[in-house]
Amino acid sequence: MPTGPAKKVVVFDYGFGNVRSAERALARTGADVEITRDYDRAMNADGLLVPGVGAFAACMKGLKEARGDWIIGRRLAGGRPVMGICVGMQILFARGIEHGVETEGMDEWPGSVEPLKAPVVPHMGWNTVEAPEGSELFAGLESDARFYFVHSYAVHEWSLETANPALRAPRVTWSTHGEKFVAAVENGALWATQFHPEKSGDAGAQLLTNWIGTL
Repeated sequence: MPTGPAKKVVVFDYGFGNVRSAERALARTGADVEITRDYDRAMNADGLLVPGVGAFAACMKGLKEARGDWIIGRRLAGGRPVMGICVGMQILFARGIEHGVETEGMDEWPGSVEPLKAPVVPHMGWNTVEAPEGSELFAGLESDARFYFVHSYAVHEWSLETANPALRAPRVTWSTHGEKFVAAVENGALWATQFHPEKSGDAGAQLLTNWIGTL
């Protein structure tokens, strides 16, 4: 458990996400958790968690209506931590393509969220991941740790690197279901997972504890 005063974490409530499950999982780490879409509270929290369930286009619409896109942008501009989960991760990319329709995302990272090509879709259940060396998000976890996924779309390529040696290159974690896809990203103040840490038992709890420990 973290030492010192509990970190204040806001689960951003824009109508698309398992906010109660996220709240319980974060509380388990010792964080002081609040579910809200209030601008000031979301801006001033130590960490902002953005969940997401459903269609990319619907989540982006809901996020914009709640001014979540603006809040995320402002927090990241000031180096304030944000973490996205599931579709809350997908909307951080440049675009989502569902049923042939393209929707603009947050464009924090280049890339497209596209249908998974696999014998069975959606990808639903437990799976392992390939975390990079030095990952803070997966620190303390065994290489065969399993996480809970529920998704039919994913990002299949990662193209963002840093040309500045003074800046840490993004750390990208992969998983495989029919084909390889991005399972998590650690990029400065912006972290995200395609899987649901709040539904991933002890492994998910350790991962959230790792995030809270960086706030």
